[in-house]
Amino acid sequence: MDRGNSVYDRITIGLHWLAAGLVVTLYLIGEFVEDLLAKGPAREAVWSVHFVLGFVLAGVIGALALWRHTGGRQLPIEDPGPLHLLAKATHAALYVLLLVVAGLGVANALVRGVSLFGIASLPHLGDPALRRPLTHWHGLAANLLMAVVLFHVTAALVHHYLWQDAVLGRMPPGRSSSEALARR
Repeated sequence: MDRGNSVYDRITIGLHWLAAGLVVTLYLIGEFVEDLLAKGPAREAVWSVHFVLGFVLAGVIGALALWRHTGGRQLPIEDPGPLHLLAKATHAALYVLLLVVAGLGVANALVRGVSLFGIASLPHLGDPALRRPLTHWHGLAANLLMAVVLFHVTAALVHHYLWQDAVLGRMPPGRSSSEALARR
């Protein structure tokens, strides 16, 4: 295999790790802000960050999906057997759950008409009675997403440490494709 084709392109890598960082940050805010901060300006500011980053994540997901289908480097299949099918199913689940979580989050923000840093407010759209159900489904989908993310990360680490293959090296964090190849 040509070593130049064994690493994803910079845009795919950058969008992947940006999405990963946003997902973890948003999840941590969603899980812990209510427990860590009393009602008041600080909590409202953190929720504003959560809403803004949620909209950023929605854009990153869209950009990543578009890029992967139009300009991103497609790599050869490492294992054409059942593990490849499991990897494809896992990636599909990640994309679907990312879209569901982001969609429910946006719907929740619009139903609430949230204030962003006390500067601007989103319009109130929809029935306010949907606040609790949307919050519940958004949280449930986020928990399910994190379970699939944990499986995805575990699989990457198994590839790297147990099977010692090059799968994890296809998506090197913080390095360009040429730097990753030079280290091999």
